[in-house]
Formats: sequence, C-alpha cells, structure tokens
Amino acid sequence: MIRDVLKEEISRIVLELAGGEVDVKITVPERPENGDYTTNIAFKTGDPEKIAEELRKCEIIREVFVKNKFINIFVKDEVFLDELQKKAEFPKKREKINLEFISANPTGPLTMANGRGGFYGDALANVLSKAGYDVTREYYINDAGNQVRLLGESIEAAEGKREVKEEYYKGEYIKGLVGKSAPEAVSYLLGEIKKSLEKVGIKFDVWFSERELREKKEPEQLLKFLEEKKLLEKRDGATWLGDAVLVKSDGEYTYFLVDLAYHWNKFHDRKFDLAIDIWGADHHGYVERMKKGIESIGVDQNQLTIIIMQLVRLISGGKEVRMSKRAGEFVTMDDLIEDVGVDVARWFFLERSPNTHMDFDLDLAKERSEKNPVFYVQYAHTRMASILSKSNLDTRFPSAFKHASERALAMKILRLPELLADVSRDFQVQRLTTYAYELAQIFSAFYRDVKVIGSEREAELLYLVSKTKETLADALTILGISLPEKM
Repeated sequence: MIRDVLKEEISRIVLELAGGEVDVKITVPERPENGDYTTNIAFKTGDPEKIAEELRKCEIIREVFVKNKFINIFVKDEVFLDELQKKAEFPKKREKINLEFISANPTGPLTMANGRGGFYGDALANVLSKAGYDVTREYYINDAGNQVRLLGESIEAAEGKREVKEEYYKGEYIKGLVGKSAPEAVSYLLGEIKKSLEKVGIKFDVWFSERELREKKEPEQLLKFLEEKKLLEKRDGATWLGDAVLVKSDGEYTYFLVDLAYHWNKFHDRKFDLAIDIWGADHHGYVERMKKGIESIGVDQNQLTIIIMQLVRLISGGKEVRMSKRAGEFVTMDDLIEDVGVDVARWFFLERSPNTHMDFDLDLAKERSEKNPVFYVQYAHTRMASILSKSNLDTRFPSAFKHASERALAMKILRLPELLADVSRDFQVQRLTTYAYELAQIFSAFYRDVKVIGSEREAELLYLVSKTKETLADALTILGISLPEKM
C-alpha cells in the first residue's frame, strides 16, 4: 500500500533528524488541494521544512508542501496507476481472535437492539478475516442460572400455577411456551434465535453453552486457581475477589464468576490472543470489573476489548414506534427485517458508531429511492454493471489519467485496503459505509465528467468502471449487503 511506503519513508527521515522513533500517523486531507496524504508528524519532531525537503527525494512523491506545520504530499500518477493493477492482499496474521457477539439470553426473541450488535459483529468479523486474522465467531448461550429459572417461573405464571411477579418475562411469546419446561423453552427459543440469524445471514463458528461450562466444573476449577493464588477473601459468608462477589452466602455462583470462568476458557484453554466482547448498553458498568477480573487469571487487560452497543429507537414521523406483533413491549429483529429488509437494516445499523445512541428512521428506511443511502450505493453498483454490459470491448489498463475525476476515482479505489487495515485495529466499522457511499458519489462524478461509451479511450475507462465495481462489491460484501445487477 502506498501509505505504508510513505510511513516507512517518513519514519526513516524522522529517525535521522530527531534521533528517535516516533509513531507516524498519515491521513487523507478533507480537501483534495491539500494533497493525497498528510501528516502532523512535525508537531512532534520540530522543523517541518527539513522533513519536507527530505521527502522530496522520495521517488514516489510528486510534490510536498507545508501548511500550518502539516506536511502535505501528492503522489505521482504513475504510482497510483501501478498500484491499481495490484491485488491488495493482507499477510496471514498469527493472532487468534475470539469475537463474541449478540449472546442474547435464550429467554425471548431477538430484539432490534440485538440486531444492531449482530450486524456490527458480523461485519467486524469480516473485516478482521479479510485483514488476515484467524477469527472465531462465537455466541455465548446463557442456558443456565437465574434467567432460566425465571423463564420457567414466568411460564408457570402464564399457566396460572403461580402468582405473577414484576421480574418475570412478559409478552405474547410467553403464552406460546405454555406447557414447556424451562429447558424445553430454552431449547425452543434458541432454535428460534438461530432461525432469525439465518434469515439475516449471520453465522457463528461456536455456540458456547454456559450449562456445559458449569457441568464441566470450570467455575470450581477457577475458584481453586484463585484460592491457590491467595486472591480470594471470605466476608459475610460470601467469597470475594477484590470488591466483587464470586460466590454468594447461600453458595450460589454469581454471573461474574461464571463469566470469568468463560474467559479463562477463552484464554487458557483455547489459547486466544485477543477476545472481543460486544455487549449491550446495560452492561456498561460491568466493563471495568471484567477488565480487572481477567488480570487476576493472568491475562493482560489489553487482550480483552469490550465494545458497548448503545441504545437504538425506532422512529417514524418524529415519534418512537413499537411495531412488534409477537412481543408487545419491544421490537423484534424479525419484525424489523420483515418491514424494511435485511440490506436496509444492516446499512442503517452499521453507519452509526457503536458508542452513539441512534434513532432508526423507519420512514427513510422504507424509502425505495436514492434518498435511502443503501439504495443509492446499490444503484451505483447496478449502473456500473449496466455500463460494462453495453460495451463489446475488453478493458485495457489506462496509460494515464486524462481528467481529474479519473484520478480521484483511482485514489478512492486504492483507499479500501488502507481503510480495512485501520478498521482491523480500531474496529470503527461505520467508516466502511461512509467509504462505500463516497465511492458511489465519486463514481457518479466521474461518469458525469468523462464520456465512457463511445470514447476513443473507452477500453481504458471501462477498466476504471470495472475496478470500481469490483471495489464497491468488496466493501458491500464485507458489510454483508447484497450486490444487485439490476434494480
């Protein structure tokens, strides 16, 4: 990647001028007149003109200038053209990553909020796999403990066998479980969850059972380990790890003990180098405890990344909508998909950062026009397919850029591998939807500015169309969005 070459060159120059290594950050300027790339390295190392002077000797650079201490770089056209012919490939990484997401309790149908985390986890897994990591997609099944007991009692309350309590599960779906035991209900609901996930194309490599974790006595093994390390304390009849209770005074295990045993399994038994947990907003206060907990079992905190998915509301006409046919109190993922479709739901959830609360605009989601961003991008893909089908010529690699729109399109195509590398490190998946939309916009400008079919350079320009279609298809496939040839 061109950016990697520039980073290596700037690092070498800084090492020579400043006498030490500095982390070099290279970004894309917001305004094209400020260069193809820019770096603020001079803010850390001193004289930007000296760095710029040395950079001008680099054979891939056409121009370097300094503006407000930022070093701005234009790359030679022939370098972009050469890079355009290469297939971007990421080296195979040695790190094993466990990506656990959704993990909704099998005590009810998947909700719209589960869908947000599900689509995010699915797309992130695609990015990490593309970037060369060994990724295991995992669903943690909470099929034991208090929530299963509550489910059983909730069913009995619906049957009139016990008094209804505030903490019991509510909704029409509970009536459909009448006659089932708690384990039978869990099995049935888990089957329904799997059907819902199959509809939206989310797959898991591992379905990890809490019940089996307990049956294998892994919480007990963890307690023994912590006791041998003299990390446990008995207070008020309970067993404590620091300020967290692991075993209650009545002998019942806490969620924290079982979760810690689960992470022991990830790191010590299955030897993952990194665990990424995607949790709902209601688990925000649990993050610090979990981070401290894994340190007690000999795991570096940096080996665990916890991503919190913030709340989502369904909005139509400026008001919150409740549209569930089955649950009453919440919007199910199935109902949302039935109403707006998988592609729209995926795009709308993925275009927002996980740490932002979001309003899902139902009116816009139902809009079957270019006002809807996913349709705008998919339409661009169909337009590219249409252009390619209209020509009888084979594509030919362009010898030069004849118009600024051609160069801008080529540059945007070459940004995708760089973006994937970034997202594989910072997990900001929403930047891929932005990229796909911007690529569609830049292609639209290119097709407006440059005559393709019937041009003397038709074969060369068709190469750019074909390469753009291929790149947009890669981005949408990673996001899990379909690639229509016609709309």
